[in-house]
Amino acid sequence: MALNVCSRLMRSIPRVLASRNVVPVTRLPTTGSCWTHLRYLQQTRVIRYEGGLLRNFSSSSQPSIDVCYEQLKKLLVSRSGVVIDVREPWELREYGKIPGSINVPLGQVNGALQLKPDEFKEKFGGDMPTHSQNIVFTCLAGVRSKTALDTAVSLGYINVQHYPGGWQDWAEREIIQTKE
Repeated sequence: MALNVCSRLMRSIPRVLASRNVVPVTRLPTTGSCWTHLRYLQQTRVIRYEGGLLRNFSSSSQPSIDVCYEQLKKLLVSRSGVVIDVREPWELREYGKIPGSINVPLGQVNGALQLKPDEFKEKFGGDMPTHSQNIVFTCLAGVRSKTALDTAVSLGYINVQHYPGGWQDWAEREIIQTKE
């Protein structure tokens, strides 16, 4: 059974990597075991094993997936990306929200990122991000935003990040700045 799973995995990895323009299929070894293929992909820095998942990355252009408060402020001021808050609507009403963010509850992220742009705008009140546009996910404390990031990556979004401090960090820093 393990051999069968390994065989299926090795048939799918080259297709996924080629479809994301990470590595040409011709560079992948054609013979050898599952582990030989995985070692090759790791040695050529095409994938890495992280938290039980195989992740694609490019050593020359991999941005950090975490965004700090200052980076998020700059993004919002310059409007160079989309900030999506994945908390539930009642949380935003009760605690507040980051100005300029769009609320897409975590349970709806997968479906929302597959909508047509006009449907997205009608349902969520903001412009739908493109697959190459910078997207920053945020939540209360950074847990749900990381899940949303993984969902977006699985849907082919390539420039996604999350704000691990979430609303708690944002509110604390904004209060500190207004007191000074």
